Amino acid sequence: MSQTNPPASLYDRIGGQPGIQKLLKFFYADVRQHALLGPVFQRQIHDWPAHLEKIGRFWAQVTGGPTGYAGGMAARHLTLGIDASHFAVWLQLWEFNCSSHLPPAEAREMIDLAHDLGRRLKAILRVESLPEIPKTI
Repeated sequence: MSQTNPPASLYDRIGGQPGIQKLLKFFYADVRQHALLGPVFQRQIHDWPAHLEKIGRFWAQVTGGPTGYAGGMAARHLTLGIDASHFAVWLQLWEFNCSSHLPPAEAREMIDLAHDLGRRLKAILRVESLPEIPKTI
């Protein structure tokens, strides 16, 4: 009888908590400097190390790692006054950072997760999507 190992979780393939923290460090450095997103985060986040740790627990949980995130992600966004343009920029920065700091397959999975989370969060917040830009090619 042969034994097969289950496939490694996305969490394990991106390097566990150290891999997530590395990605978040670069991503949030870009977010904090962005003209649209930076002010939103600066108003809300007063302890960046604690925020990065908490968001790290969130991403650990959604990638198949430890389930230490306490929840409340959607509720925390209700009063921020964010719209479709905020989501679009956040996703652009996420895609750039995932593609820059992760292997291609894992970057694609993280990007897909973020898009799925974004769709669900926009529905909860009742944020209208931006119109699609027609492709010229």
